[in-house]
Amino acid sequence: MTTQSRRRVALITGASTGIGQATALRLAAEGYDIALAALTQGSLQETESLLQEFGVSTQSLYFDIGKIDEAEKAFGTAVKALGGVDLLVNNAAVPLLRAAIDVSVSDWDWLMDANLKGAFFLSQTMARHLKAAGSPGNIVNIASTHGIVALKERSTYGIAKAAMIHMTRCLAVEWAEFDIRVNCVAPATVSTPSREASLSDPDKRRFMTGRIPLGRFGKSEEVAAAIGYLASDDAGFTTGQTIVLDGGLTSI
Repeated sequence: MTTQSRRRVALITGASTGIGQATALRLAAEGYDIALAALTQGSLQETESLLQEFGVSTQSLYFDIGKIDEAEKAFGTAVKALGGVDLLVNNAAVPLLRAAIDVSVSDWDWLMDANLKGAFFLSQTMARHLKAAGSPGNIVNIASTHGIVALKERSTYGIAKAAMIHMTRCLAVEWAEFDIRVNCVAPATVSTPSREASLSDPDKRRFMTGRIPLGRFGKSEEVAAAIGYLASDDAGFTTGQTIVLDGGLTSI
């Protein structure tokens, strides 16, 4: 089945809530069928339910993105179920709030597997799929302003996100000849369900919004809009770039 004879397909990791869920809804509204990926069995039910109103085909995938064999198998399941994958959104990530002096080897490996290694090898699987099919495609990586500016106790997370920003450039240059565009979105703090507990502390909230000139957190829908743009034909001459959504944070 060729890209022309089927609907476009997006595979989104970390799609159970927040940015991943908002992205799934945005892309469904733009005509994509959606492959949803998450770690925890059953955690995609809410996103699946919300997608029903768009009348799109979906495929839910549960796997550990840091386990390359699991990720490759899940990608193959998405291709078989939906006919291919045209857009990969590497959104899955785990946080780590810890002083650099206290980070253990196991902490480092756990975070890098989920936040960097998994995204690299899933992107590699995507590129091999597109190259074999002779089809153009898009990859959008979700980084963070922690990969651009430093903040105490975010060293390991920030290092992984900085690497993801540079990985975006490297893959964009290598895969341009295959008509595969690779771009990145780097948000500052986004108000998502997973952040509600930490953001409910008034002092912490005041500190975090105080660093942002616009004085508020980002919205998942704003990140999803940037992803939608980068995947669109309007961004057809854009590759290797990082859109920073930070309310002015990195301009200070």
